[in-house]
Amino acid sequence: MHTKFPGWVKKKVLITPLYTETRRILHGFGLNTVCEHARCPNIYECYGKSYATFMILGSVCTRNCTFCSVQKGRPEPVDFEEPGKIAEAAKELGLKYIVLTSVTRDDLADGGAGHFAACVCAIRNRLPDSRVEVLIPDFQGNKRNLEKVLASRPAVIGHNLETVRSLYPAVRPLADYQTSIEILKWSKQAGFLVKSGIMVGLGETHEEIMEVMKDLRSIDCDFFVIGQYLQPAKESYPVKKFVSPEKFNEYKKIGETLGFKKVFSGTFCRSSYMAEQAFS
Repeated sequence: MHTKFPGWVKKKVLITPLYTETRRILHGFGLNTVCEHARCPNIYECYGKSYATFMILGSVCTRNCTFCSVQKGRPEPVDFEEPGKIAEAAKELGLKYIVLTSVTRDDLADGGAGHFAACVCAIRNRLPDSRVEVLIPDFQGNKRNLEKVLASRPAVIGHNLETVRSLYPAVRPLADYQTSIEILKWSKQAGFLVKSGIMVGLGETHEEIMEVMKDLRSIDCDFFVIGQYLQPAKESYPVKKFVSPEKFNEYKKIGETLGFKKVFSGTFCRSSYMAEQAFS
């Protein structure tokens, strides 16, 4: 286990007036963000630009992924006013590109798919010129539930593989690698831009990372994100390795050669971090 961070794994903490104002707006609407609940290292930078990634369907997850700091357990009731709150908050923040993600809600009949769709529609009604990217759970491989989200016509469908196939039992014990590939494949076949990503530093090999990239390209995945895993809490899965910036540059070049439209590769790259750049 690595405890000493190398120099390139240090992010500047800067609390600006815009950071404080962004938190005030989000908390005022009673909204959750993955930025706070997943302890994202980019939060000071993003909030400082009036940017945030909304986490819908509460703050308690029904899965037990060992890499994640989001609370696990019995989830909260669905807040059916949340779509309107998110739309109003996005307008107040001046957002033109909005990313929605969620906790996994295996307790709901549709896995929360209808709520995702309601949020996309509410944002579009309030901000007709905006684009919405959704970072969805696997809906336990239920295609009908996925189709509820697709019907709301988001700009991008994101679903993260998170890690390589061999590490699923240790890192994502209630998820299935092939199910996640199918979710992305169905979304692409329906005509959407699709995006996925993994963390590195969990004990995977270079060959396994190549397998992930090739699996994603085999279904014509458009965007790929690869970033350093950072242990969010003492009880979380340990960091096995800190990947160098040079290696991330190598992954970027490999991904571009394989045909991804855009590869986001770097220590602090995350699915929703600078997500709007996919369209630049």
